[in-house]
Amino acid sequence: MELTNGIANGINKVKVFAEMIKFEHTIFALPFAYLGAFLAEGAIPGAYHLFWITMAMVGARTAAMSLNRLIDRHIDVRNPRTAGRALPKGLLSVAEVWGYVVVSFALLLFAALKLNPLCVKLMPIAVFFLVIYSYMKRISWTCHLVLGISLGLAPAGSWVAITGSFDLPAVILGLAVTFWVAGFDVIYACQDFEFDRRSGLHSIPARFGLAKGLMIAKGMHVLAPLLLLGVAFILKLGWLYLLGVAVAAGILYYEHRLVKPNDLSRLDAAFFNMNGILSVLMFVFSLLDLLIPTRVF
Repeated sequence: MELTNGIANGINKVKVFAEMIKFEHTIFALPFAYLGAFLAEGAIPGAYHLFWITMAMVGARTAAMSLNRLIDRHIDVRNPRTAGRALPKGLLSVAEVWGYVVVSFALLLFAALKLNPLCVKLMPIAVFFLVIYSYMKRISWTCHLVLGISLGLAPAGSWVAITGSFDLPAVILGLAVTFWVAGFDVIYACQDFEFDRRSGLHSIPARFGLAKGLMIAKGMHVLAPLLLLGVAFILKLGWLYLLGVAVAAGILYYEHRLVKPNDLSRLDAAFFNMNGILSVLMFVFSLLDLLIPTRVF
């Protein structure tokens, strides 16, 4: 009975942790990580590379989200929107979450070692952005861009994992994801606009107001598809990829139609649903373009 209770408690702890870091939202970045790998290969990469790229992504995101919850726990407990999270409620201990951080970074390092030496050499850059993001809201309203860079490193890192080199398409694809993520993070930050101002925290909405903040997010979401078009031009991709970019741009347009400065009631739909759909569809159209050559350039 004691062993059974221990196992049940352990399973429950894992469930609480997965909910705390929103493990299911890995879908935002993972398709773009795969996109970087597929474009670098010019075809479907081997199972070995895909497996270790996936492990690196899981390790990186789990470590980053765990650190974010740890570093922000004293802020979260004061914010009505986040007070129900696992650490403020005492559902997980600080020591337990630190354990997940250590294991996750170890997984990231092991995956990099399994890929190639350049991945290992560039890993400290990735770790720097994954760690510094959680402190940025205390420092500067550019925090959204730092988060964007953290996720933009995913496709760039996958490109390096396949090619062993850091090339221009990887940079442009990484920038596209950077502005896409930064833009939706600005939208997400709108719901904490008043709390951030009262608490002396930094964000684009807190600094510039809701209306200007949403305009800045729109600007970022104009840049992201343009950069994706740049990737198509450099790699001479076809109309199926371009159709994917058009669909992504349409989703971003719809996302901004959902959120108004005076009406944030549909913000969750804009943040979670639309961005998850965007990343998956962009990957699917790109994969089809590689499988069914339809060159335009």
